[in-house]
Amino acid sequence: MKITMIGTGYVGLVTGTCFAEFGHHVTCVDKLSEKIDLLLQGEIPIYEPGLDGLVAKNTQQGRLSFTTDLAEAVASAEAVFIAVGTPTSRRGDGYADLTYIYEASKEIAPFLEGYTVIVDKSTVPVGTARQVARVIKEVNPEANFDVASNPEFLREGAAINDFMRPDRVVIGVESDRAEAILRAIYQPLYLQENPIVKTSIETAELTKYAANAFLATKISFINEMALLCDAIGADVVALAKGIGMDGRIGPKFLHPGPGFGGSCFPKDTMALMRIAQENGESLRIVEAAIEANGAQKAKMVKKIRDMLGGSEAGKTIAVLGLTFKPETDDMRDSPSITIIPALLEKGAVIRAHDPQGMEEARRLLPDTIVYTENSYEACTGADAVVVMTEWNQYRALDLERLGSLMKQKIFIDLRNVYQPDLVREQGFKYAGVGRS
Repeated sequence: MKITMIGTGYVGLVTGTCFAEFGHHVTCVDKLSEKIDLLLQGEIPIYEPGLDGLVAKNTQQGRLSFTTDLAEAVASAEAVFIAVGTPTSRRGDGYADLTYIYEASKEIAPFLEGYTVIVDKSTVPVGTARQVARVIKEVNPEANFDVASNPEFLREGAAINDFMRPDRVVIGVESDRAEAILRAIYQPLYLQENPIVKTSIETAELTKYAANAFLATKISFINEMALLCDAIGADVVALAKGIGMDGRIGPKFLHPGPGFGGSCFPKDTMALMRIAQENGESLRIVEAAIEANGAQKAKMVKKIRDMLGGSEAGKTIAVLGLTFKPETDDMRDSPSITIIPALLEKGAVIRAHDPQGMEEARRLLPDTIVYTENSYEACTGADAVVVMTEWNQYRALDLERLGSLMKQKIFIDLRNVYQPDLVREQGFKYAGVGRS
């Protein structure tokens, strides 16, 4: 099947490449010629494990191509997926900015030939597909098309596996013809018996927001339990195990830390709250999760400050990990963006390392930060080390070597990667999250 993917960002590039791996012929389109030039040269603009090899393989085999020529790509497609960004509005009101969605809709409309399914792959508020259809009809009244919703559920760092072995595929459609095309696109998943959930368009649009809001709420819940554990002397790791073994709850997303971040949870929880308010409803649990997440980051600043004796002024802090999670270079809404500036404002000196995020961190964080080649260099002369992101290479640090390099032996584990007793045996003063 011939598929066109509008947008070569994270969702568009991963989705288009995986469709090509399924055997479809996929053309990825982007306005940015410099991005297309890089892709044509085999360079991947994002970090996602395994994606570079998959792009190279399918490009060489002729199933995956990249272009800025929207007209040709759209005219030959049986399905056009819109996978452009839907960031939080610059107004700061929490609404999703649909500018790129509507621009893409207007631009593809004149080139539609024959019957085409237009698929919203981006995360969009309820009602967006209806507006996309309206925009296309206004530009090209003769167009023969249906609009469908097919939300993505990709985890950064594990996106290829998530796509190839999904828990489910959700398709929001209104016509049998559109449903048939989408089922044909996902046919390769049939042998794995991955369920395809057919819904109304509005339900599909809401499903992505609801899923992310539920997971964000689960994270905020366990973070609040961690704060309670700190207050009463309990261990949140054992607590999470105790409740996570209940089949009704499950163990996933019960890992306390400095708060959730990334490209989805912060903006999607805010957008869902606005959708509810626009429709005369309130989502108090989601509102509480958002509030708790902001408070968690502030609590981490206090935890670091307390470990340094009540003041970070003049103290050198080694920060290991800057991205919001491991196996990505994504810094969007990462806890480090909130925590590090707060420490700098009170006079701390920050030495930082991240395997993939330092280039983006230089753009987003104050330029007084010293970036180092490795974790041990970051800890040299430091009063404290803070594990901010649980990259694998930070999970087995040589603590004896670390202690010999540091000015003070203070270990602040915001991801609970280490066993407290093992760290303390090496002479460190240790603090985790919910492990008083």
